[in-house]
Formats: sequence, C-alpha cells, structure tokens
Amino acid sequence: MALVAERIPAEERLMNLVVALVATEIGLTKQQILDSVSGYRQRAGARSDALDKMFERDKDDLRALGVPLETIPSSTDPNDLRDARYRIPKSEYHLPEDISFSPSELAVLSLAGEVWSSGSLSAEARSGLRKIRALGIDVDEPILGFAPRLTAHEPAFAPLQSAIEASRTVTFAYLKPGEERARRRRLAPLALVEYEGRWHVYGRDLDADADRTFLLSRITGDAETTAETFDRSAREGAGERALSGLEEVAARQRALVEVTPGSEGALRLLRRAEPAVQGYRVPYVDRHIFADELASYGPEVRVVEPADLREAVIERLRAVAALHEGEAR
Repeated sequence: MALVAERIPAEERLMNLVVALVATEIGLTKQQILDSVSGYRQRAGARSDALDKMFERDKDDLRALGVPLETIPSSTDPNDLRDARYRIPKSEYHLPEDISFSPSELAVLSLAGEVWSSGSLSAEARSGLRKIRALGIDVDEPILGFAPRLTAHEPAFAPLQSAIEASRTVTFAYLKPGEERARRRRLAPLALVEYEGRWHVYGRDLDADADRTFLLSRITGDAETTAETFDRSAREGAGERALSGLEEVAARQRALVEVTPGSEGALRLLRRAEPAVQGYRVPYVDRHIFADELASYGPEVRVVEPADLREAVIERLRAVAALHEGEAR
C-alpha cells in the first residue's frame, strides 16, 4: 500500500525554515534545507523543479515579512547558487536583549496572532509573531485552547493597510449617504481602527487639509496606492486619535430607545447603553448605520428620540414592509 506524504501547511513550513536558519552559524545549502527541514523533506518524491520553486517562493515571503535572510555565496564559484548557503543572522533577527517574555506573556502574544486571519494581520505583526515563535520558549498551553477570529471583509482593508505600512497616500471613491455619486478622496492613511464592529480608516485628507475618518464600507471600487509618500512619524498615536474622535462623536449623539427585555435588541444594545427614566440612552456615531441596526431588530426596539433617527428607522421599516407586500401579490 502506498503511503501519502503528510502535507505541511505553508505557514508551518516557513516557521520551520526560520528556526533552522536562525539555528545555523555557517548556513545551510538549498539541498540541506530540502532534505532536512519539515515541510520540504515530506515531499521528497516531488519533482526537483517544484521544490525549487517552493523554496524560492518561501525566500521571497520571508524577505517580504522583514526576515533578514542572508545568502552566502560559494567560495569556489560565487555565481553558482547551488552551493550557496542561507542563514538568518541572530544579531539582526533576535528581539532586543532588554526585552523578555514569560511563558504566559508568550502565550497571550501567540493567541493574539492566532486571532487574526492571515489577510488581516499586517506584515509587521506577522514578522513580530514569527520572531516570538522562533524564541523556542514553551508557552502556557491552556490559554491556546480557543481563539476567536478577526477578519476584515471590506476589499479596501488590505490595500489601505499596505499603504499605511509603506507611508504612501491613497485615492478612493467615497459615497456618503444622501449623495448620488461617490466623490474621489486623496488621503494620507495613518491608522485602521475598529469601532462598534465596523472598520474605519483615519488619516489626513489632502484636499481638505484636515484629519478625517472614513468608513470602509462606504468606499466604492478600489483603494489605489500612489507613489506619493508622507512622513512616517505622522502615524504615531494615530489609532488613539482616531478612536478618541469616534468616541467624542458618540458621546454627543445619544439615542433614547425602548427595548423589549430579553430580546436580541436588548442583548446587543444594552451592552453600550445607560438606563434613562424612559428606556435607555445609546451612543452612536453614524445615524444611517445606526438606523440600519435598529430597523433590523423590528418591533423589539422603539426609537423615542432624536426625531431624525426615528424617521430614518421608520423609513427603513416601511421599505421592508413594501417589499414584502410586493412579493405577496
């Protein structure tokens, strides 16, 4: 009976490669890597060109993650990469000597990395997580038993994240409620922040010459990165400034609602509400988005004030009722 070689996930193979290259002082040749590193040796029966391509992709991926992969040419023929050796210099890869982590702290950091999906975790964060795992210190296993997942479904998230890391400006079309056409925006993106379950990009609006926060779900089309750069230092504290601004807006806008006890609306709204003489006061940032949420609860929630929010919810409920009436005919 033929045995099927175990397929090692690419992420695990890269981790094994990092550990192997950090552990060697003189470096490893490509053949030594293919023969000994878990993730390659399991595919010993694969075609040599397929393994070569896999190794080349892995080298590119490591360098893209900021891993200082060093190539040591052969002393006899510097142009012959078959005898070249590869290593990761410990002095350039290790964390600073004045930083140390206990097993519990490493467990929490590892868990934080597992929470994010690979498409949402930044290159800088992936590089840091890889360094922590390469320390070789055992973590407290019980904390790793369960990890939630955080993802960002908005198409603009990944290009905006890359632009922030590269300190490059972006352009995108942004459609505000009540407007028929999207407007083109030029932004120096400084931070991506999640607030009340929705992603926002905060940065300097270059046309308005002012700081602005944009909701990712209102970006239409592609967010395009330009060749124009901005000062990296502007990113410092940007996330805190963005969240502070959103919290200030929410503090100024508070809806008075009545909620059916034990309902889904009560479960979701009361976590961020304060009791009032009549019902509850719930802070919100965007009237249109909050109206969508309140309307989704149907008869479980009644808006007392403000009037414009109440009308927005009624408008949505009427639209749903009209749609169902049309289907019933």
